[in-house]
Amino acid sequence: MSWPRKQTIKVLMIILLGVFVWPLSSPAAPPETCDTLTVSGIIADAQGKGVKEAEIEVLVNGRKVKPLGRDEHLETGGKGSFVGRYRLPQGALPEARVQVRAGKPSWQPRESDAVKVLDAGTDAAGNRLFQAQADLTLKRQITPAFWIATFVLLVVYVLIAAEAMHRTLAAFLGAALILFITYTAGTFDKNYFILSFDDAMRAIDLNVIFLLMGMMIIVGVLKKTGLFQWLAYKSYALARGNILILSFILQVVTAICSAFLDNVTTMLLMIPVTIEIAVTLKINPMTLLIPEVFASNVGGTATLIGDPPNILIGSYAKLTFAQFVINLALVCTVCLILTSLWYLWWYKKGYLQADVKDVDRTIAYLKEEYRITNKKLTVMGLGILAFVIFLFIVHGILHMEPSVAALIGSMALLAVSRVDIVEMLEHEVEWPTLVFFIALFMVIAGAEETGLIQIIAEWVKDVSRGNLTAAIILILWVSAIASAFVDNIPFTATMLPIIAFLNQTIPGAESGVLWWSLALGACLGGNGTMIGASANVVTVGLAEKAGYHISFLGYMRACWWPMLITVTIAMVYLLIAY
Repeated sequence: MSWPRKQTIKVLMIILLGVFVWPLSSPAAPPETCDTLTVSGIIADAQGKGVKEAEIEVLVNGRKVKPLGRDEHLETGGKGSFVGRYRLPQGALPEARVQVRAGKPSWQPRESDAVKVLDAGTDAAGNRLFQAQADLTLKRQITPAFWIATFVLLVVYVLIAAEAMHRTLAAFLGAALILFITYTAGTFDKNYFILSFDDAMRAIDLNVIFLLMGMMIIVGVLKKTGLFQWLAYKSYALARGNILILSFILQVVTAICSAFLDNVTTMLLMIPVTIEIAVTLKINPMTLLIPEVFASNVGGTATLIGDPPNILIGSYAKLTFAQFVINLALVCTVCLILTSLWYLWWYKKGYLQADVKDVDRTIAYLKEEYRITNKKLTVMGLGILAFVIFLFIVHGILHMEPSVAALIGSMALLAVSRVDIVEMLEHEVEWPTLVFFIALFMVIAGAEETGLIQIIAEWVKDVSRGNLTAAIILILWVSAIASAFVDNIPFTATMLPIIAFLNQTIPGAESGVLWWSLALGACLGGNGTMIGASANVVTVGLAEKAGYHISFLGYMRACWWPMLITVTIAMVYLLIAY
């Protein structure tokens, strides 16, 4: 006979209660006690700089143990430090042999000797607590990733130099290739791992990108007022038709502005003025722009805030604005005067072709033609620009990145002027230049991550062998030549701990002369090619946008020799003064 439906439901309810409720009401077994080990330490390179994202393994009696709360391995943080907690059977410590192993692509793996395990008492649950510390130094390892990153970097520069493709495409192709190899061959073999996507994103200096964008917008709005055309007229009137004097004046003004602003911002302001002057004189604007950008890099070398390498050096070595001026302003002034005379000779033929037949008539024409068309917008624009410049000067006190000043100024100017932001972004922001910077940062980060830049820096340390004169010359010239072809910002950052080490080990280096060697080499060396400094890239990009092209080799012919002259002057100055 069949069961009634109600009885069936009751039986099922009893079974469910038994399954779910009875285990909850049963007395729980007391938890087993264990030994808990906390292991900490720092993984650093040969110069004492922390190695980030190094994989850490803890071995107990030769067997790897898994860290608590982690599904995967333990990694070091941004400064090379790590902390991991491990659970071991009760009584395993402190007699067990504990070791730490560290490894990372492009670095030689390293395993510590047995570390000392210290008793740290017990916790509330009765677990015994232990602590251990292991600091390891990793050395670079030449892997296929190193050769690939070096090859890609060289190919990018060759493509730019030969003008086989647009520099932005060449740089972005190199960056894409590095990431592609990393996530294909590098996935199966760590020896081919060049640069992670996260590291590639961190390598992009958004401070540079947003600084450029903000200043491009400010300049774009001011262009609508006729201000730059008016400045072109005043500059020509001041020179009274003498193009040699005009070129010299423009170089001096550019250098002075670059000493108190950054050189990129200075060139963004000077480029439109210079092009207007050149068009009026019917000469190639590059004959004025190249001397100007060279002067901007020389002027920026003289102060703490004039060039990014100086900002890095000042922050790391705790150097003040006054120290930079006292130690670098004189040599930079000498370099500026000599290179200005060089360019007056170099471009003499181009200057002599200028249309200056009737100076008074030309000045009258420029005065009438190049008027300020919007005085209200001019006043607002100049007021906001002055505020931005003030923020640039005090940004160190405020601990504010220069890009913040440029962005707030540009957005405030757009808001009060009611200029269409879409129009500014489409027509005034030089996107190919910004994208080129983004891609170049990634390509250079690949060379940095695989050890190329550090190998160059370590070579300087080994060759100097404790001799101050040799160290001054090597740091100056290696920094100069490297900065002409490799962005001087990551190179400078890599050299900082090496210089700090040399200051402590070389007699006489405590004067700080090696910091000035690095600053002069990195900043002046950036003048050597169109990609050696940010101001160079911006100048070439905006000139190209205006229809005036110069090749990589053409730029190098105009700047390589004066770059060597300035570095030689700096070497003589350092050897005499220190």
